[in-house]
Amino acid sequence: MRKRRILCFGDSFVAGKGDPEGRGWVGRAVADAVAQGVPTRAVNLGVPGATSRDVLGWWLPRAQPFLAGDEDTRLVISFGANDAGDGRIAPELSVTALASMLQGAADRRLPVFVVGPGPVGEPADDARILELDDRFAVVCAEHGVPYVPVARALLADDTWTREALRGDGAHPGAGGYDVLTALVLAGGFVAWLTASGAV
Repeated sequence: MRKRRILCFGDSFVAGKGDPEGRGWVGRAVADAVAQGVPTRAVNLGVPGATSRDVLGWWLPRAQPFLAGDEDTRLVISFGANDAGDGRIAPELSVTALASMLQGAADRRLPVFVVGPGPVGEPADDARILELDDRFAVVCAEHGVPYVPVARALLADDTWTREALRGDGAHPGAGGYDVLTALVLAGGFVAWLTASGAV
């Protein structure tokens, strides 16, 4: 099996902010894949504070150096939490940014896996995040891309909410990232890695 290289674009949840183990959900999910015999390495390009507009602007230049060679290169995308704060990015623009990235990836035959935005612990912002979550799911379905919604499950999870409250209000500790990783794995992450690279 060819080695999978995943380029992970997104915000502080992708970067694993708050995790004392420094792995976040990306590190945990990759470790699970490797343990299952799927050779995988991640390039974590999560940037705290990044919006969908930010990621849309930089994903291709940052991906370009990794697109040569014989590795099976894939994209993981997860953003939206920062779009919702005080209405920073209109939902329509967030949806357009995701659709543009998915089309750009398809044009380059790059398989994509999308994880929905995480909640941030502010009711008004979380309401916007849940709206984006639903709209992102539709966009991914239209593009035939796997999508894992996580916001509702995390808002209902005691470990996530308790750890986030103990931290900065939005980012959990190791236990919360364990919960998020379980959602990602249940959403078919390893199956996506083992599927054909053709799109």
